[in-house]
Amino acid sequence: MNCSLFYGKLRPFIFANGPFMKFYCLFFAVLFLSACQTTQNSNIASESNTSTLSDRNEELAEKQMQDIEFEEGLSHLTENVQVLNEEENNAANYKNIWRKLANGFQFEVPDNSRIAEQRDYYLKHPNYLKQVSKRAEPFLYLIVEQIEANNLPLDLALLPVVESTFDPFAYSPSRASGLWQFMPITGERFGLQQDWWYDGRRDVYASTDAALSYMEFLYNFLDNDWLHALAAYNSGEGRVRNAVRSNQRKNKATDYWQLSLPRETENYVPKLLALVDILRNHEKYGVELPFIANQQVLSYVDTGSQLDLAYAAELAELSVAEIQLLNPAFNHWATSPDGPHKLLIPTVIEEQFNEQLSAIDKSKRIQWQRYKVRKGDSLSVIAKNHATTQRVLKQINNLDSSFIKIGQALLIPVSSAQEGDYIYTQAQRFAREKNKSRQGKRKVEHTVVEGDTLWDISRRYNVTTKEIAQWNKISSTKTLRLGKQLTIWQTAVAATKSKKTNKTTRSITYKVRSGDSLHAIAMKFNVSTSDLVRWNQLANKKYIHPGQSLKVYVDVLKSST
Repeated sequence: MNCSLFYGKLRPFIFANGPFMKFYCLFFAVLFLSACQTTQNSNIASESNTSTLSDRNEELAEKQMQDIEFEEGLSHLTENVQVLNEEENNAANYKNIWRKLANGFQFEVPDNSRIAEQRDYYLKHPNYLKQVSKRAEPFLYLIVEQIEANNLPLDLALLPVVESTFDPFAYSPSRASGLWQFMPITGERFGLQQDWWYDGRRDVYASTDAALSYMEFLYNFLDNDWLHALAAYNSGEGRVRNAVRSNQRKNKATDYWQLSLPRETENYVPKLLALVDILRNHEKYGVELPFIANQQVLSYVDTGSQLDLAYAAELAELSVAEIQLLNPAFNHWATSPDGPHKLLIPTVIEEQFNEQLSAIDKSKRIQWQRYKVRKGDSLSVIAKNHATTQRVLKQINNLDSSFIKIGQALLIPVSSAQEGDYIYTQAQRFAREKNKSRQGKRKVEHTVVEGDTLWDISRRYNVTTKEIAQWNKISSTKTLRLGKQLTIWQTAVAATKSKKTNKTTRSITYKVRSGDSLHAIAMKFNVSTSDLVRWNQLANKKYIHPGQSLKVYVDVLKSST
């Protein structure tokens, strides 16, 4: 198709600013805010709840706001959208989808201190909703459409704000991913495929369908109580049910506000209700509603076979980065061989895209390289060298095992564009996040010893447990394995703090007394048990005995002895 003709057709709808280079260059620098997310399974309340009033959490919240203020999201795809000529006060037809939501919310919002705290936080950051709204474009209409199709409360459209600030690439230390922050096992439970090629938790359409199914299940499971269902989405239906039963046994009220739940969950529901209150009463609070056109801007098309994302971008006359941002579920350069083969593309070009794609043979939608097995080759080495997996090579070449022989010909799928063009593949995103986290920092290797916890290690190196979990791709809730090497990236400030501490640290020898334990000794000198284990090489020794000499490094400014 002639490029000028294409722009002429799309100009009044989404292509007002040319090829979008401005957009994704800005977006590139600030895409990954997952470390700032409040995740649904984090147990580190003191760090994950940015809404609390502690100095540290206020600092984290401010950083999140600074980051998000520079992000454009995909809002350019709906700039200058042609809005239907309709009356704003017509309940069935709103120009602005935020206004439709504000007037259609069902949840009652009580007047209590927990909601007031969250509301004050949002009002303190007046640009928050505007910036999140940029990310929500053009996904919000799609989500609202699915909510209405399932006859569920429109209030649920705010869950991605609380879960991920509408970042489809959001990823937590607990391995929750996507707009709706599904854990791997929960995603599988609700039909979200996860493999080398594709992660359905990041598929905006599929994950929304799964999240709504999950919410409907929770609502029915917890006796048709939406606040209980919301709490369960954050902390699990078993925990909420047990809290309800506990109150019943004690003859206490069983509404959400009376339940004993984790601190994060106690803040989780008020966050959503505070947003409901602000949007519903935006004029009262002096908040200007952002604008998102209340009409379809994306279509979910079935390509029918595996498709190179660069080729899809060419047919849609988008950049590769843009096709990836609209379809964040694909980990690599193509859709999955086994499906799903569905893509989100701008609705305005849906017909053209389908026509062009249908004219192309399925065998030509992916480029193939013919590779002849050489001496010393193995299937795993070949897969690694060609950025694929043994499973994919077995499937394509009809191999029953990993056995291959010299001279054997293999078909290998290869991308049609340069690796750098696929800037939102899993590998590229992880690499950028790692490089971003390393800037201006010094690398330290820490070996886990008996008694170590993420909390102890974070205190030692003046970093956070969440940062350690992210740097090492581990869960913040699992027990650390003895001998495991952890990578710590210390800032100059943190390293300086450590050095300053060393100036006031003295080495003493302590003789174990009857009745002593490592924990008691650690408390006595205001050190950690893991430090005692490390200093005295006790990793393989279960007990200490009276008369045993222990080396202790005491900070004289902190010691209580």
